[in-house]
Amino acid sequence: MRKSVITTAVAAALFLGACSENSAVNTEATNAVATQVAPTTAQASASNVLLSKSPLQDQAPQFNLIKSSDYAPAFAQGIKEHEAQIAAIIANKQLPSFENTILAMETSGELLTRVSRTFFNLAGLMSDDNIQKTEADLAPKLSAHRDNIYLDPSLFARVEAVYQQRTNLNAEDKHLVEFYYDQFVRAGAKLSDVDKAKMRDYNAELATLATEFSQNSLKSFKDDVIVVTDKALLDGLSDSEIATLAAAAQAAGKTGYLISLVNTTRQPILTSLNNRELRQKVWQTSAHRAIANNGPLIVKMAQIRAKKANLLGFDTWASYAVADQMAKTPSAVYEILDDLAPKALARAKVEAADIQAEIKKAGGDFELQPWDWSFYADKVRKEKYALDENSIKPYFEFNSVLKDGLFFAMHKLYGISVKPRTDLPVWHSDVLAFEVFDKDNSSIGLFYLDPYAREGKGGGAWMDEFVTQSGLLGTKPVVYNALNIPKPAEGPTLMTFDEVTTLFHEFGHAVHGLFSKVKYPSVAGTSTARDFVEFPSQVNEDWNIDPAVIANYAKHYQTGEPIPKALLDKILAANKFGQGFDTVEYLAAALLDMEWHSIGADTKITDVEQFEHQALAKHGLDFAPIPPRYKSSYFSHAFSGGYSAGYYAYLWTEVFAADAFAYMGQHGGLTLENGNKFRGAVLSKGNSEDLMQNYINLTGQKPTTNALLKRRGLVE
Repeated sequence: MRKSVITTAVAAALFLGACSENSAVNTEATNAVATQVAPTTAQASASNVLLSKSPLQDQAPQFNLIKSSDYAPAFAQGIKEHEAQIAAIIANKQLPSFENTILAMETSGELLTRVSRTFFNLAGLMSDDNIQKTEADLAPKLSAHRDNIYLDPSLFARVEAVYQQRTNLNAEDKHLVEFYYDQFVRAGAKLSDVDKAKMRDYNAELATLATEFSQNSLKSFKDDVIVVTDKALLDGLSDSEIATLAAAAQAAGKTGYLISLVNTTRQPILTSLNNRELRQKVWQTSAHRAIANNGPLIVKMAQIRAKKANLLGFDTWASYAVADQMAKTPSAVYEILDDLAPKALARAKVEAADIQAEIKKAGGDFELQPWDWSFYADKVRKEKYALDENSIKPYFEFNSVLKDGLFFAMHKLYGISVKPRTDLPVWHSDVLAFEVFDKDNSSIGLFYLDPYAREGKGGGAWMDEFVTQSGLLGTKPVVYNALNIPKPAEGPTLMTFDEVTTLFHEFGHAVHGLFSKVKYPSVAGTSTARDFVEFPSQVNEDWNIDPAVIANYAKHYQTGEPIPKALLDKILAANKFGQGFDTVEYLAAALLDMEWHSIGADTKITDVEQFEHQALAKHGLDFAPIPPRYKSSYFSHAFSGGYSAGYYAYLWTEVFAADAFAYMGQHGGLTLENGNKFRGAVLSKGNSEDLMQNYINLTGQKPTTNALLKRRGLVE
């Protein structure tokens, strides 16, 4: 997905929520803990900004005051405080109740949560050697801290006692109790002492391996680059694009032109490069990156996850991972993936035939290869639709797309206003800070946008939170979007249509966090099932082609002239072009993820790439011209991003998104009435209610795949 997930070990540690001075809870246990820890925190906070709550609006982090050396002591203090708070809950002599057990846990760990969110978000945005060392040191410590909580028999006994009495609670409190109980059981709370010890070992090793995988992947963005010394080889690129590559080389201390890789197997630059040998070099560098370092880690992680699943009574990790999602079983996942695969492959082969014909027409005497697809597909696109990407980009200037496109659409749909906050500190000079206001001019929360690619920043695009909304704690959301648009050497930022779509997509995650109106932080905002969380973002990305929206932002950056209707019509007509490729590329990655996590604990795998080929052939998708969107060695979603056996979620939620967007289209489209209904039924609910029922409350029925097939152009 495009939303980041804090590394698995840390995310699990944060399930216990956060507290605030605004909390209404004032139990004997939390008072006792406060007395124990407050002096230590107060003494240290003067020199370490992380040890005290930020005085900025909505507790936005003081990015300008944080030092790398602050993190380790802040984590140590946060773990110490959290341990004391949990110990006080366990030691409480009163009978277990919702207030003294569940609510006490929900309001514990405030410091650890604050430090973790700041650190791990910035680790993905501004990584360096110090951050990576701290991250590696923290992984086993946070894993052990989580296990000390979830595997404690006395604490689980209290949780289970409240769970048995939950029928007396209101719906929201009951839902929170069930959430905690399920988390404890899935963590191994019911295991024997011997099996708990095994679980601790597995968790510690997985935390270390996931961190190593992530750091290897991040390092590959720096190491796996292509340096071109002969400018003639860059034929096909614009002067501005060549200048950007030259500036990147200079910044890296290299001579010539530096081609860096984006997160996926497919590289955008392949669309323009005329030199086939250079295209092949770029593609092969992309497809085989990090394999030497991450290949062995992948096998180990898949095997250990299988062992964990077996301990918990599941045949495979996929069975365990999907059990608490909307899909419920791997068979349900495979059913939808395998149903779409032949339809997508059939369309992709038609596209491949068109491309092969274009190769022959251009005088080529070779068989279509992955590094040829984008280049010749663009020629087919130009021929079919007379559409040239370079003729489009001048109409998609970044500031216009952002303000006159995205923010305009969100105002029309939800009545919100997004206003710059230049007074707030940011983590990099490129970052933009905003405050979001509701239609009654009340403040909803803060939003940051980090648009450009740079060294030390993770690939892809994502959303996350620095502060989660909570009615209990009185906190407003502080969220951010991260993109990886190449920053031009000079002049305006002209976006591709895909980058425009991504901007809209990520803000769909942002409004999911911003519009949250939930009492308990553990189930607020985007903390939903993985196979639901992409639904709001996929709905949002479709507003970028709404006629009223695109007419408002698609204007030539030099003349201000609106995009010509003929060109706009071509863009809209070409919107479904290449959907066979896109769908096969995605399905291949989703099936790889499921197959890795469907192996047995004793499965022997000696060749990662051979495993990939066999897994795809099993599902009829080992089609050489279209590799998986992510190959295993840099598949961060599956191996370090919390999406193991969960990448299918993009397609699962696209069923919801296409169905919901079609529903809104039938009821007026981009209207405040539709926005209010979507916000009330889905975006404001977090994970506080049954997710399918929330969807039914929006449209009146469960979704079907009809709109999805049309959205992807797989049926007329």
